[in-house]
Amino acid sequence: MSSPCDPQHAPAGDVGAALMMIDSRLKAIYNGKAQTDAEQQALTDQFAASLGPGGVDDMLDGACTLIYMFMQWLRMAYEDHGKDVIEYVVPNLVASMRMMPRSVRPEAIPMMAGLLVAAGTGLSPSLWRKQYGYWSEDEMNPLEATAFLLAEHVNRLTDDRDFATRMITEALAGVEEG
Repeated sequence: MSSPCDPQHAPAGDVGAALMMIDSRLKAIYNGKAQTDAEQQALTDQFAASLGPGGVDDMLDGACTLIYMFMQWLRMAYEDHGKDVIEYVVPNLVASMRMMPRSVRPEAIPMMAGLLVAAGTGLSPSLWRKQYGYWSEDEMNPLEATAFLLAEHVNRLTDDRDFATRMITEALAGVEEG
């Protein structure tokens, strides 16, 4: 029986816009040019405003799609080594989020952990989250941080700072061709 949270029922959203935000954050961190919270928030707000009506919702769905794709890749990578993705990824990311109290409020961490578990067990993070109502403003930074931390985890495992972005870009290109 299919779950109502099955990814086939989920909108992909604007994966390109979500990936652009994550990739720019990765590049800034890797190049040692991390912006202040105020600068990053201003850029994020400006970008979100440029998306137009429904654009933010599409980007939220896109971020959830990224989380799903990263967790699926990580699940396969960990299973190849006889390990469980939930056991190895979720505690690591939760610990990282706990060290980011200005970006990730403590009360948002359980929701982000739930998104990771949903994605790691093959459910759509977007549809799983919608069970609990609409996204709150306090969940925007934690959602971005979750996608960022997953991308960085993938990059670290592959020892390639561009692997996560390239993997998604190639997947998108494959969808457009097919």
